[in-house]
Amino acid sequence: DALKVIDAAIESVSKSRGQIGSFQRNVLESNIRSLGTARENLAATESTIRDTDVAAEMTNFTKLQILQQAGLSVLSQANAAPQSVLSLLRG
Repeated sequence: DALKVIDAAIESVSKSRGQIGSFQRNVLESNIRSLGTARENLAATESTIRDTDVAAEMTNFTKLQILQQAGLSVLSQANAAPQSVLSLLRG
């Protein structure tokens, strides 16, 4: 009777070890690979940020702002032109 209890305990331990091994293989190793990839991507992003030429980027930003303001000014003048023609025709 004691042997049956021991055999049942051994079987239970073996089953538990199998479940733990399966969990390790299917879940933990997958998570480790995913985290490794995320770490590599983060390192690459950090490198890109550190390599950014701040002065060049600010120059480009300022240029784009000037172009935007010039475009708005031209658009404003273009919208005002028909009103000027209309007032000349009326007056």
